[in-house]
Amino acid sequence: MIPMVDLKIQYHQIKEEIDRGVLEALEKTQFILGPNVSAFENEAAACLGVKHAVAVASGTDALHLALAAAGIGEGDEVITSPFTFIATAEAIRYVGATPVFTDIDPRTFNIDPAGIEAAITPRTRAVLPVHLFGQPADMAPIEAICKKHGLLLIEDCAQSFGAATGPRMTGAIGAAGCFSFFPSKNLGCYGDGGMVTTNSEELAEQLKVLRNHGSKVRYHHSVIGYNSRLDEIQAVILRVKLKRIGAYSEGRRRVAHLYSELLQGSVVTPPYEDGKGVHVYHQYTVLTDRRDAIMAALTAAGIASAIYYPIPLHRQEVFAAAYQGVSLPVAEETAARCMSLPVFPEMTEAQVREVVAVIKSV
Repeated sequence: MIPMVDLKIQYHQIKEEIDRGVLEALEKTQFILGPNVSAFENEAAACLGVKHAVAVASGTDALHLALAAAGIGEGDEVITSPFTFIATAEAIRYVGATPVFTDIDPRTFNIDPAGIEAAITPRTRAVLPVHLFGQPADMAPIEAICKKHGLLLIEDCAQSFGAATGPRMTGAIGAAGCFSFFPSKNLGCYGDGGMVTTNSEELAEQLKVLRNHGSKVRYHHSVIGYNSRLDEIQAVILRVKLKRIGAYSEGRRRVAHLYSELLQGSVVTPPYEDGKGVHVYHQYTVLTDRRDAIMAALTAAGIASAIYYPIPLHRQEVFAAAYQGVSLPVAEETAARCMSLPVFPEMTEAQVREVVAVIKSV
C-alpha cells in the first residue's frame, strides 16, 4: 500500500524527540499559551523572515482572524481563487464580506493576476491569493495591483510552508500570511493548528487579542474575540518538525521531479513549475482525460490517489445560488481533469516508479 502521505514513517524518524518534548510539556502543566507556543512563534517568524507569528487553533481560524484583525467586514469584497479548499471563502463569509472569484492560470492552478484588476469594484478591500499545492502565486503583479488600488494583500499559505518567491518566503509578502498545520501539511502537527504571520505590530497585537476571547489582560475584554489558541502539545511537535522543514521540502521536490521525469509522454500532464518561486509540492497534481481509469487502476494496485478539488467554489452548493451565471472556465476544466498522486518526503524511488508503472499501464 502506498498512501497519499505516510505520517507513521515520519513520526518514527523523530519519535524520541517528540515523545520527550511532549512528556516534558505534560510535566510542566502549562497547557494554554505556554512556553512552547511562544518559542514556536519566535522560531517560525525567524524561519519565514517576518517580525511576528501568532499561533491559532487552525488554518481556517488563521484566515478568519487575519481578515477580522484587518478590519474587513460587512459590505466588503475580497478577490480570491475559486480553485482551493472552501476554508478560503468560508473565512471571507465569516467576517460578513463577499468572496469575488476570478479564474486561475491553467498551468500553475493559482489565481491569474490578469483577471484581478477587472474584478475590482468600489467595495473591494483585499486580494487573497492561495499558494496552491505548494507553488507560490505570481505575487509581483498581484502586489502591484494591490498597491495601485490601495488594497490589502493577505496570503493563504495553508499549503506552502517553506515555499519562496524570489528572496521572500510565502507569508512574508502581504499584510498577513495564513498557515495551516493540519497533520498532512508540509509542516503538520498531530491535530489542528494554524498561524498568522505579519510585519505589523498593530496587526499582531490585534490577532493576539482576537484569539484569546478579546482579552489582553485576564478577565478584561476589549472586543468580542474567539477561542483560537494553538495547543501547547501541538507546539512541541511543530518545533521538532520545524527544524527539519528544509529537508522535508527537498524530499518532496526530489519525489516530484522524479515523477515529472518518468511521466513525460504518458497520459497525464505533470505539474508546471513557473520558475518564479520554490514549489514545495504539498500535492503532486496532474491533469488527465483518463482520470477515472487511472484512479481505478491505482486503487486496484493498493496505491492512494485523490482529487483536489472536484468542484470549484463558485459551483459548490453553498455558493451556487449567489454565483449563478458566473463562468470560470479554466477552474472548471481543471477540476474536471485534475488528480493528485502520493507525495511525501520519505517516499522512495521504488514507490514512485511503482505509481508511474500503473499509470503507464492504463
